[in-house]
Amino acid sequence: MEGPTTTLVIDSIPKPPTRIDSSQLTELLARIYAVAGETDDEKKFPEKAFQWLANAGLLAVTLPGHQLDQQLPRTTGLLQLLKRIGAANLSVGRVYEGHINALSLIQHYAKPMQKKTWFADVNQHNRLFSVWNTQANDGVKIHFIGNGRYRLEGSKTFCSGAGCIQRPLVTGQLVGAPKEGWQMCIIPTERVSEIPQDDRFWQPLGMRASISYKLDFTGVELDEEDLLGQPDDYYRQPYFSGGAIRFAAVQLGGAEALFDATRSFLASMGRTDDAFQRMRLAEMACLIESGNQWLNTAGMKADEWLSNGTNADKLVAYANMTRTSIEEICLRMMPLAERSVGARGLMRPLPFERIHRDLTFYLRQPAPDATLIDIGRFVIDNQVNAHELWD
Repeated sequence: MEGPTTTLVIDSIPKPPTRIDSSQLTELLARIYAVAGETDDEKKFPEKAFQWLANAGLLAVTLPGHQLDQQLPRTTGLLQLLKRIGAANLSVGRVYEGHINALSLIQHYAKPMQKKTWFADVNQHNRLFSVWNTQANDGVKIHFIGNGRYRLEGSKTFCSGAGCIQRPLVTGQLVGAPKEGWQMCIIPTERVSEIPQDDRFWQPLGMRASISYKLDFTGVELDEEDLLGQPDDYYRQPYFSGGAIRFAAVQLGGAEALFDATRSFLASMGRTDDAFQRMRLAEMACLIESGNQWLNTAGMKADEWLSNGTNADKLVAYANMTRTSIEEICLRMMPLAERSVGARGLMRPLPFERIHRDLTFYLRQPAPDATLIDIGRFVIDNQVNAHELWD
């Protein structure tokens, strides 16, 4: 069954701000947190949250000339922003991270005129981007049909923001062209036929508001200028695996939200003087601060290593360690929080219950075991003293 096709309309603003100060960001995120429960539904996208993010200039925050310009060494600041948005609403954080990911890929692989066009989509029209790569057996093929034209065939799954993303970056197998391989393309949704979506696919434990439906792109036709980069650029390292630090930042935001919800619940119940509760909160605080240390160091090292051309394997290994460590931090946090609030705290409409579900689901990222194996391979292949591994 196809769900209704929706289109998110974000008002155009003539001059989106290039900076947001700390107090403005705190107020904005408090508003997003306050309405998060309104869209805890498989068919409701957090439109208000993205309207607010757009009005604050945060859709364009990594573009040239903006506060977290990705051409500058500002990765740590970006990771902290992603974390805070994740703490406000994990579904919003997930979709926002996909938008940032798409803009990063454009920065790395687009031609100058493509950058001008796609960056204007954000700067002038507040259009949302995303990256849709996951698929099943009926995955996407991009057929070359001649005269600089291409026709898509097949579907993608877990299309977060389905129907509300105006510039989805979709990957598929390029066939029939002089060069073949895994090709990126960016679909201008207003110029193509309506894309059917299957909302039956999306019946998750959590992250409901990310409306990550299955979409069928069969029949969509594109021009040469809609293709991004060369075949197989999408998997080029260190940008492919190195980007894991971004979703890890959003996950840590979920853990921070769980921590804050736990403290608020205990305070409301008058249980903050209990020694065992204080012990659990202390352990949770230590875990969160460990996660922040991972994020800050990963951001600093990513900027340093990218600027000096350090071996991509090193950056990928450190990103994988960050991802793995933050997943473990979140998994250790959750039972501590559960014991603290008990059954009463797990009841709706308290925010704890939704945050717990969302974080449980969002932690299930692809290939966690292969990630650990890659870390092991790197440290075995680099026979230097432990203190020199990450210099």
